[in-house]
Amino acid sequence: MLRAVALGVFALALVSGSMFAFVSPPRLLSYYDRVTGGAAGAQLVAQGVAFGSHGQTLDIWAPDDPPPGKLPVVIFWYGGGWVDGDRTSYAFAGRALARAGFLVAIPDYRKVPQVRFPAFLDDGAEAVAWVEDNIAQHGGDPERLAFMGHSAGAYEAVMLALDSQRLTAAGASPANVKAAVGLSGPYDFYPFTSDRAIAAFSEWPQPDETQPIAFARADAPPMLLVTSEGDTTVRPKNANNLAARLRELGTPVEVKNYGPLDHEEIVMALSVPFRSKGPVLADSIAFLKARMGE
Repeated sequence: MLRAVALGVFALALVSGSMFAFVSPPRLLSYYDRVTGGAAGAQLVAQGVAFGSHGQTLDIWAPDDPPPGKLPVVIFWYGGGWVDGDRTSYAFAGRALARAGFLVAIPDYRKVPQVRFPAFLDDGAEAVAWVEDNIAQHGGDPERLAFMGHSAGAYEAVMLALDSQRLTAAGASPANVKAAVGLSGPYDFYPFTSDRAIAAFSEWPQPDETQPIAFARADAPPMLLVTSEGDTTVRPKNANNLAARLRELGTPVEVKNYGPLDHEEIVMALSVPFRSKGPVLADSIAFLKARMGE
């Protein structure tokens, strides 16, 4: 009974936005996901693995009972406005994708105010290079990668999928990137209006170079851009504008709009307790499997 009451409090806190001061909302969600069935079918196979040149670390999630052969790999970047977030708080996302048959890497990256653009992107590119060089040791296929993320993490995923030169400079091969999924991400947001965007990007002398839409290219990997009318943090124009530009170039792109869901509810829908909010996970998995040879 006490356990049920505690879980009810967690659920209410998540829905209402009233969180305990010492627990981040994503970390609380990961706990709630685990105790409501999210732990089944997936396992953390590597934790705090060092990569890159600035002390970055990543976690790797895998299916409990993987099929024969090398698994397709999803690199998932979390959000937090380039200020907050950590890889361990997004276990719910790693578990969800691993249960679907993917090997999942969740990397950390440096944040404001320690760094400004483009340092967090360079950290992401180094994560891709590490995955290509090492993921086979964990059962993954380095030639079948997909990028995915939420909010600032979606910026990371989509920008790296589009900016092939940044990947190449880090020692990664853009040809291995087969798909990208952006959940509620900013892709066309200049001029900067939010405090977090100003802090992260305004010092860069060429604002166009901060915008994913400026890197749209005909040979970019296929993309699924998820948005929602209820998102007042990153408005649907970001996904719609980038999709329109990619279509002009002939790049395969899909846009999914989940109506009234807000910015946080989109990523919450990856978790077991909040999956009924919308088919975000099912649609993302279907897109990834169709593009990665599954």
